[in-house]
Amino acid sequence: MKPFLFLGTRAEDLAADGEYDAVLRCTGLAERELRRVRLERESVLDALGGPVDLDAWSGIVLGGGPYNVSDPVEAKSTAQRRAEAELADLAERVVAADHPFLGACYGIGTLGVLRGGLVDRSHPEPIGAQTITLTEAGRADALFGGLPDRFQAFLGHKEAVARLPEGAVLLASSATCPVQAFRLGERVWATQFHPELDVEGICTRIEVYAEHGYFEPGGAATLQARARAAVVTEPQRLLTRFVELFARD
Repeated sequence: MKPFLFLGTRAEDLAADGEYDAVLRCTGLAERELRRVRLERESVLDALGGPVDLDAWSGIVLGGGPYNVSDPVEAKSTAQRRAEAELADLAERVVAADHPFLGACYGIGTLGVLRGGLVDRSHPEPIGAQTITLTEAGRADALFGGLPDRFQAFLGHKEAVARLPEGAVLLASSATCPVQAFRLGERVWATQFHPELDVEGICTRIEVYAEHGYFEPGGAATLQARARAAVVTEPQRLLTRFVELFARD
């Protein structure tokens, strides 16, 4: 099988390793089948010896992280500016080729600014569980179609898609964020929520990102208690299904 490529941007090892481990678990892939590149540390060009060769990968998964595409350019670190430039080029090529791609959280920002799309601070959501509702198109979608019409997912974000890219198909929404998932072409998806997160995963992230402005100081214990009371079982199936659809020789 051609491997899958996982692109991460988390600088904190505990969160970065936890995210990668969760994607391995949800996809059922072995480490040799899911190559990880940490873009906050190195250029994808250096990691792979050149630009991403789409034909070498069964599919690509882009994880989340504290980067925001809507941040002022002057506020972005050198690593973020480099990562965003590389991801912008890759996203254009992925969409043009309709190559299997699933972007979560930061991934929706990467795809959301293509083709006239707009990502801004209009629809933030606090860390925790949120009810996601599929659209009619979502219910018929190859990746999302196996999910219930309504399900709980973990999320937490400062920015979101305010205007969909031209040609994008809206797949899911929530009460406080109109764009929770969309598709470009037939094989390129983005989610605002985190399909890989379970209770332990989000509790770890709450701890790691306690000083990153996602919630008020001292609120970690309350958020973790709420997370432990939530029932989040469906989103992980998206990663399982992604591999089922696109694993190839």
